[in-house]
Amino acid sequence: MFSWITRDDAKKRNIEVYDSVLEGLKKVYKTKVLPLETAYLYHDFHSPALDDPDFDAKPMILLVGQYSTGKTTFIRYLLEREFPGIRIGPEPTTDGFIAVMYGETEGIIPGNALVVDPKKPFRPLSKFGNAFLNRFQCSQVDSSVLKGISIIDTPGILSGEKQRVDRGYEFTGVLEWFAERVDRIILLFDAHKLDISDEFRRSIEALKGHDDKIRIVLNKADMIDHQQLMRVYGALMWSLGKVLNTPEVARVYIGSFWDEPLRYDSNRRLFEAEEQDLFFDLQSLPRNAALRKLNDLIKRARLAKVHAYIISELKKEMPAVFGKENKKKELIKRLGSVYEKIQREHQISAGDFPDIKRMQEGLAAHDFTKFNALKPRLLEAVDKMLAEDIARLMAMIPQEEALANKENSSTVKGGAFDGVMNDKTVFGYRRGEGIDAGAGEPDWIVAKDRHKYDQLFFTLEPKDGKITGSSAKAEMMKSKLPNSVLGKVWKLSDLDKDGMLDIDEFALSMHLINVKLDGHDLPAELPEHLLPPSKRGFQA
Repeated sequence: MFSWITRDDAKKRNIEVYDSVLEGLKKVYKTKVLPLETAYLYHDFHSPALDDPDFDAKPMILLVGQYSTGKTTFIRYLLEREFPGIRIGPEPTTDGFIAVMYGETEGIIPGNALVVDPKKPFRPLSKFGNAFLNRFQCSQVDSSVLKGISIIDTPGILSGEKQRVDRGYEFTGVLEWFAERVDRIILLFDAHKLDISDEFRRSIEALKGHDDKIRIVLNKADMIDHQQLMRVYGALMWSLGKVLNTPEVARVYIGSFWDEPLRYDSNRRLFEAEEQDLFFDLQSLPRNAALRKLNDLIKRARLAKVHAYIISELKKEMPAVFGKENKKKELIKRLGSVYEKIQREHQISAGDFPDIKRMQEGLAAHDFTKFNALKPRLLEAVDKMLAEDIARLMAMIPQEEALANKENSSTVKGGAFDGVMNDKTVFGYRRGEGIDAGAGEPDWIVAKDRHKYDQLFFTLEPKDGKITGSSAKAEMMKSKLPNSVLGKVWKLSDLDKDGMLDIDEFALSMHLINVKLDGHDLPAELPEHLLPPSKRGFQA
């Protein structure tokens, strides 16, 4: 008689199980977010529906900049080879969007063929028409770098009427579409071309809402000397401050991303350090891809909810019979007050609402009487997804990351990444410097300054060949390093753990202090080449 109660209870207790984070994202989007988007015409106002390739796609990097800032050269530098369709020159050479992707068979896939390929995530781009598709192509390259990431090269942003008229398609609209789907957006600036044209400003504004993805690169920095670089950096920060409108200071990576000799090499160490930071950020993209897609789905679901409230509110305000057109115009005009009403009624943050100007433009082309009234069931499904499904998927991410790290498939390999991040030769980053100095050499590196350390050791009145901890502490404190650092030096130097230092251990401690004073980090464990010859093979 009451079997339906049992079934309902079973449904409530039934918890969805997902094989992987990506499979879970696909399922919750199709079953919970997509019905809400469809009911309230989300795709007409914001962005097209997501397909499986949008979830399955490798992490993508979008390169944006004015012409001749080194976007295409940057790709060649990463891959350490050319790709089909490459054109490099001081004039505006790249006249279309090129998706550089992995493929065992190298070649070019034209835009019209690309947007009908069900395995590629570009199908929604067909809405930008033939003018765009004729300037869009995929360059397939057999490069190990592209097994981990895909790179989107964009046309150099021009100035004046050319940018607005001659392209024949909505350039900023295409940028917005890519910005929503890529994992990183790299804005490239030329050290000799810092002016941000109106068109470049509009392009940067099209990327708003994706500030967490943006990285800024000041390229060709080797073409100017140290003093000029300081001025250029200051000018760039001033220009960016007027465009980005954020309270935080944007991180700018400074370097010269090509394989030619540096014109001014006085900043070589700076360029190497900046390159390490940027490459580390890019190399982590495959590891963080699932988290990024999860984050983007949450953002999309929140916007879909707000959009549903707006559309249903407009529907509610419409008259039943007469004066529909006038009421529509009035509602569009006072859309700001509609936003405020929804904010108050549903406790939604102002930052969750779509741009009012764009929303007004979109609403003008729609018949408000055909809008749907509010359907609480659809909103409850999205709320439940955000509260429960997303939490379960978040809990799965660390396990997937650990598995990927175990299989060594969570980072980008090959090309410049091997040379910059994994170079084990003497030309590797900071090889032969700081704690690494002396590695691979026959003599103990500490012996070079041994005479100074030994003289100091004997002034501390050793007994039975050793000085006490208090004597060593008094001498080490003269370095003015914090106690936490000196404690680490002591742990690394007191090899036999007897609370005292012999002549070799004292020399080692002085060497480590000097390494730290020179601005280098101390290791967690003492490298083998720093062990005193008398202690090698010894265990405390």
